[in-house]
Amino acid sequence: MQLTIPPVNLITLAPQLVVTATAILVLLADLWTPANWKRYLAQVSLAGLAVAFIASLILWGRSATGFAGMIRLDNFALFLNLVFLAASALTVLVSVSYLAQQGLEHGEYYALVLFATAGMMVMGASMDLVDLFLGLETFSIALYILAGFARTRLDSEESALKYFLLGAFASSFLLYGIALTYGATGTTSLPKIADFLSRQPAVQDSPMLLLGIGLIIVGFGFKIAMAPFHMWTPDVYEGAPTSVTAFMAAATKVAGFAALLRVLLVAFPAVYDNWMPILALLAAVTMTLGNIVAIAQNNIKRMLAYSSIAHAGYVLIAVVVGNAAGTSAALFYLLAYALMTLGAFAIVIALGRKGQELVNIPDYAGLATRQPLLALLMAIFMFSLAGFPPTAGFVGKFYIFSAAVQVGLVWLALVGVLNSVLSVYYYLRIVVLMYMREPTVELGKLAVSPLVMTALVVAAIGTVFFGIFPGGLLSLAKASILAAL
Repeated sequence: MQLTIPPVNLITLAPQLVVTATAILVLLADLWTPANWKRYLAQVSLAGLAVAFIASLILWGRSATGFAGMIRLDNFALFLNLVFLAASALTVLVSVSYLAQQGLEHGEYYALVLFATAGMMVMGASMDLVDLFLGLETFSIALYILAGFARTRLDSEESALKYFLLGAFASSFLLYGIALTYGATGTTSLPKIADFLSRQPAVQDSPMLLLGIGLIIVGFGFKIAMAPFHMWTPDVYEGAPTSVTAFMAAATKVAGFAALLRVLLVAFPAVYDNWMPILALLAAVTMTLGNIVAIAQNNIKRMLAYSSIAHAGYVLIAVVVGNAAGTSAALFYLLAYALMTLGAFAIVIALGRKGQELVNIPDYAGLATRQPLLALLMAIFMFSLAGFPPTAGFVGKFYIFSAAVQVGLVWLALVGVLNSVLSVYYYLRIVVLMYMREPTVELGKLAVSPLVMTALVVAAIGTVFFGIFPGGLLSLAKASILAAL
């Protein structure tokens, strides 16, 4: 028996390799870096992310496959790379002062963020179920450790344990779904699955195949915090270090949806009528549950956690639409969501003090009189999350709901609109507290780190700019999804 080694095309993984090499460099450099110099590892991390970002821009428009078709370089993967890298860079910027403030300055933190980013980027470029699973586990293991990074806090350790146990359970569902899909189609390659199902219509209604698709949706549903697989989200978001929570809320959701879009629209378009009604119902349940429970929260991290569940429901509407218009709207919204969520968590970090964080929503009363700039930035992020014009959040929801109406899913678009109206209450509650209530806690002298302020300004500018001028970003999203489909 002759062993055939598939051709290795490293250019398909060039940005991922840059991030991985940077992570290894940071991990090794940490061994010889004095404790008071750990923050310089953040600069090395940012440099690696910048090189990977530039590499993704240079490769834009190119198409290639590698590793026996398991990895595909296309505009879809490159667009996702840009989102992951931007989210990671903003996370590193807000982490430097936060880690010092909370006594968590350890160099492996930045290495773990980079390894998680590399895993997400692999997911975005994967064209095989096995490769998707490897990418998912790469970033999941890094996030399990990051969630418990505040080792002296019981709530952080609890969040890591919950995330690990439930994440491992969800991964087993995904792996079993992959095994059943392989059993039904004889392959784990996404294009080959689609080709097999188009040539064998009888298999499309196979119980083995349908159960496999269902379990795959369950596995990815955990990562995107889709109901009823959302229960880990509020506890993990609340207990994890805030910089880690910001990274999880933004980047993890993008990675989960990237994989879900690849799998459903590339491998299973032939069975669209089977999975579409289920996902439509789950989208309605997810956004409704997230918004209703968010109203009752007094902890801002838990409120943003339930808010993230609701936003997963909005993006699921675009997945259900199942065409280029819906998918490009999903990509646009995922970038907008990453910017406004990272910005909101960065405000929480900016208001924190040594060993203490301002996480109780009533404590934000009167913030505009003491920190007018931070209050203004927080208001921008809250308005965008609620879907007010002229912000990227409004434009993203408009594109998603329009795509749903165009394919006849008027009822689902209506549920989305009603949920957006419902969410206005708890988002504007924070704005009202900041501008129309007297302070209830004494913040004292507050010096915001220049790096945190840089991240805040970048996130705010992006949120407003893409709300006023969405055309360029939407064109890039459309170009990327046409390449993928």
